[in-house]
Amino acid sequence: MRATVYHGKCDVRIDQVPDPQIKEPGDAIVRVTHACICGSDLWPYRGMDQYQEGWRLGHEFMGMVEEVGKDVHTIKPGDRVISPFTYSDGTCEFCQKGLYTSCLHGSIWGGAANDGGQAEAVRVPMADGTLVKIPEEASNDEKLLKSILPLTDVMGTGHHAAVCAGVTQGGTVAIIGDGAVGLCGVLAAKRLGAERIIVLGHQPKRLAIAKSFGATDIVEERDAEAIARVQDLTKGGAHAVLECVGTKAAMDMAIDVARPGGGVGYVGAPHGSENLKFSRLFMQNISLRGGIAPVRAYIPDLLKDVIAGKIDPSPVLDMTVDLNGVPSGYAAMDKREAIKVMVQPQK
Repeated sequence: MRATVYHGKCDVRIDQVPDPQIKEPGDAIVRVTHACICGSDLWPYRGMDQYQEGWRLGHEFMGMVEEVGKDVHTIKPGDRVISPFTYSDGTCEFCQKGLYTSCLHGSIWGGAANDGGQAEAVRVPMADGTLVKIPEEASNDEKLLKSILPLTDVMGTGHHAAVCAGVTQGGTVAIIGDGAVGLCGVLAAKRLGAERIIVLGHQPKRLAIAKSFGATDIVEERDAEAIARVQDLTKGGAHAVLECVGTKAAMDMAIDVARPGGGVGYVGAPHGSENLKFSRLFMQNISLRGGIAPVRAYIPDLLKDVIAGKIDPSPVLDMTVDLNGVPSGYAAMDKREAIKVMVQPQK
């Protein structure tokens, strides 16, 4: 089969790789119909992560079940399923607490050992604990499937940021970052009842989507001017702040615009943000929660709301390619010509 393989900085290729096979009784083989390129995929693409030549790429996908092992009971061949960006057994201590990304036996897609989602097919270990069946009424609706696809990662991650930040009914929220996660954070904050949603960003197309998703205020200033603007708009800071970038500048900004006694929910993959402004966190009693999002815990409820038409994150998917177009999709996202690329391997 064909799959996306890393070959070096700014060099991803579509290579022939072995077809996936059932190896364990809990495995399933999924033929990928929809996948994504993630903003976090750009870290290795730009040579900023310790990715090695030959490793697979892609951790967001949906598709059709083609084969299952003898111990798989919740799905069957012919089912359309969605996968979170990590796989998990669903039974360990942490899965039972809803912390699927800390599963004792799980891992993330791609890399050295696992199939990547930007491919024609994927072997899914622990399929019962990982995959979620898409209801029949949505399984053949292409428009609805595009709306469901962000639940593999960015919608669940934006929701995790909102939950960790403590977004409440009637509260004021500030969102750092206008990428796909930040934009989905707007939807999540609106869904949780926030009255005022302030987005800090600089890309006109993205900010237009933020407004359509429910943002009430846009802050385009930078650095100290941005902090002063948010402090002025909120008369002292936001109750909840969503950090959706991962850089030190973004984390510092999130802490600086938080209201005393408020909270920061951080979901940006850390790249230089390890040294925090602990003095402000301490002196202003600002809470800090977040991390890699356990999106498997959120998919069922978010899936219901997408199917019911209550939320639609599909506008973040502003470019579509087939599998051969994946390298150009990476280049477009790297140059900020696309927010998030949808991949349809079977076209």
